[in-house]
Amino acid sequence: MNDLILRRSKIPTLLGAFFTLLNDRLGETIVFPLLPFLLERFTSSGSTLGLLAGTYAISQFTVAPLIGALSDRFGRKPIIIICVFGSVIGLSVFAITISLNWQAILPNSLIGLPLLLLFLARIIDGMSGGTAATATAILADISTPQNRAKTFGLIGVAFGLGFLLGPGLGTTLAKFSITLPVWCATGFAILNLILVTWFLPETHPISERSKLPRKRELNPITQLRLVFQNPSLRPLCSAFFLFFMAFNGFTAILVLYLKQAFGWNPELASLTFVVVGVVAMIVQGALIGPLVNHFGELKLTLSGIGFVIVGCLLLPSASNSNAVPTVFSAVAILALGTGLVTPCLRALVSKRLNANNQGAILGSLQGLQSLGTFIGAAMAGFSYDLLGQKSPFFGTTLLLFIVITLISTNKLGEKKEEPYNC
Repeated sequence: MNDLILRRSKIPTLLGAFFTLLNDRLGETIVFPLLPFLLERFTSSGSTLGLLAGTYAISQFTVAPLIGALSDRFGRKPIIIICVFGSVIGLSVFAITISLNWQAILPNSLIGLPLLLLFLARIIDGMSGGTAATATAILADISTPQNRAKTFGLIGVAFGLGFLLGPGLGTTLAKFSITLPVWCATGFAILNLILVTWFLPETHPISERSKLPRKRELNPITQLRLVFQNPSLRPLCSAFFLFFMAFNGFTAILVLYLKQAFGWNPELASLTFVVVGVVAMIVQGALIGPLVNHFGELKLTLSGIGFVIVGCLLLPSASNSNAVPTVFSAVAILALGTGLVTPCLRALVSKRLNANNQGAILGSLQGLQSLGTFIGAAMAGFSYDLLGQKSPFFGTTLLLFIVITLISTNKLGEKKEEPYNC
């Protein structure tokens, strides 16, 4: 009877954490595939698109250590409420900006104001991006070491559903209005805010709260130094950074390429992300365990990078006559590749660590991923404008060969190094 009461008392907590994780992904996956179409009234520049796409990631990277420290000091609930509220503000500003007829409102001297507001909206939303980290901390608070892995399975389910439902919902709503998906994402954020405000209990007791760390420890760059302090980690962590810089870079301009090269509409372009979501869920949800047991993380990482390279080279080979089958085949191969690389590369890093520094190093990897996403998106955008529409795909391929070299270098020295200990 007591166990039943305890389980029922956890339901609001699990629901609040799950919906927050789902909303975090939906806010990105609904809007991101539609960015080139949402921006077409203001700019057709790949550079602007790349910078706007990466602004969320760099904003999140900047404040992530502070948000984690604040939730340890003041509790999970007030921090997650602030973060979700910030997400509501950011999405609302974005939705209002793309919905207004600025030409009828502004004089020519202020014609750049809408773009500034869009960047501001992405910055606010990115700085509020601690929702996922705080929701994960909530799940850790209510679980024991024995059932933590099972509880954390909610994270994978929420992220998988987000990648599957977001582009599909965006595709459906865009048929009625290109701005409607953004308003829908805003509505989800408001519902999330109501849920965590009224129903989510506090899971971090006052007795376990810690003081705020020193300012130096909240510097995200300082946190990244952890992953490069030992030579045995540098090749793998550099490979991790470059992989996400390459992959997320060309992904940022992919829809713009499909729009300008083949005249694709929002519905068709968004369907490519639906394919990515389906393939990624199959690979990471059902196949990755048996594949790792049979082949090991290293072989799967290198194979996954090979698949990504094939997809990158297949995309620029598409023509108007075969664009649909070629592009959808390419993104399926890309999704297969990244579905293998992401968990396996993290596992390779994890195996080089001792238990007492797993959290710090793996947390820093998330910072590397965010930083790589920003740099990659910005570089891909500038390359698109200056070197041609297909240049980001070839640039990504070059970076991925460097990633293979770094991982192979780590393999050669693997047996000579002891696991890293902070």
